[in-house]
Amino acid sequence: MTAPNIDNLVGHNAVDRNGDKIGKIGQVYLDDQTQQPVWVTVSTGLFGSKESFAPLYGATHVGDDLQLGVDKDQVKNAPSVEADGQLGETETDALYEYYAGHFGADAGRTTDTNRTTDTTDTTRTTDTNVAGGQHETGTVGHDTSGPNTDDAMTRSEERLHVGTEQVEAGRARLRKHIVTENVSKTVPVSHEEVRVEREPITDANAGDALSGPDLSEEEHEVTLHAERAVTSKETVPVERVRLGTETVTEEQRVEEQVRHEEIETTGVETAGASETDRTQR
Repeated sequence: MTAPNIDNLVGHNAVDRNGDKIGKIGQVYLDDQTQQPVWVTVSTGLFGSKESFAPLYGATHVGDDLQLGVDKDQVKNAPSVEADGQLGETETDALYEYYAGHFGADAGRTTDTNRTTDTTDTTRTTDTNVAGGQHETGTVGHDTSGPNTDDAMTRSEERLHVGTEQVEAGRARLRKHIVTENVSKTVPVSHEEVRVEREPITDANAGDALSGPDLSEEEHEVTLHAERAVTSKETVPVERVRLGTETVTEEQRVEEQVRHEEIETTGVETAGASETDRTQR
């Protein structure tokens, strides 16, 4: 990759060497010494909420996509480095060590002694015209707030990444308790009652009537029977109850403030007009 190749690179898709999509390109990092592109950040993770660093060594353009020379999983599992516009020596060392074996012998950093003068620190650019443009030799800008810089000013902006996380929204439980209620049922019952029967003396029963003494005292007893209602209870299962969950998806609007930098030019003469207060975004 050379500087002119990164025009309009930000925002395009990055694919791995097998053609599998990785994510959107967020930022391009240049080498401080050569002004050549060295690293890009690619949005990975859930809803692109994470930015992972990937090397531009061996990358090529395939249509509107940038095909990297590494695998998708390599980019996703790259060391966690804050994409804050500047890579320190420790962060750069971690990235080179992680992607060891991907870089060729002519890929810049080959020995420890070259690290301090080669690609120790890299600087981000989100303006691809500046990153891909030609810098005049010897042109030096003066930064009124600090040290001298090159001939360009870097404009940065915040970008909002929205994802989701699982949180506890409430609890539901089943509880079983005993309730006593009255149950009324009607059941038929029978009983015996005494009935006195009298019959006259006839030839048929005369023998039984005269079988005893002429006069005597006697008692005759009959046992009476009756039915009564009795109850019994048994416990039987009637149903099974359980708690289940279902996922319901709904749209939720998220609002957040993001900041960006604007660059104003003063005292710039153009084609017969004086731009004394022009804002660029």
